[in-house]
Amino acid sequence: MKKDIHPKYYADCKVSCVCGNTFLTGSTEPEIKVELCSACHPFYTGKQKLVDTARRVEKFTAKAAAQGEAAKGKKGKKVKRAERAESRAKKEVVVRTKDLKKIAQVKLNKK
Repeated sequence: MKKDIHPKYYADCKVSCVCGNTFLTGSTEPEIKVELCSACHPFYTGKQKLVDTARRVEKFTAKAAAQGEAAKGKKGKKVKRAERAESRAKKEVVVRTKDLKKIAQVKLNKK
């Protein structure tokens, strides 16, 4: 190896986890602090653990609850179409006929 181009290697680098587990390994850093290790990682333990550093889970649940409340007042497309057809059926229809001598207005009621 060339001299003065490689970082210093520490053969006894101490790795400490948030859960309290510590172990030694080799690294270019003398000490490493981690959030998850093999003792507390869900893949290795089989237990589910949420790691929420930016409150993303809480924000998502709040947003989902707000959307659920807003959707309660909304009507579906079929309901809106049925209401619109019902209101159109109740309206009065005006038919204009044109004769050469007179213009007559005839009103029809739909049933």
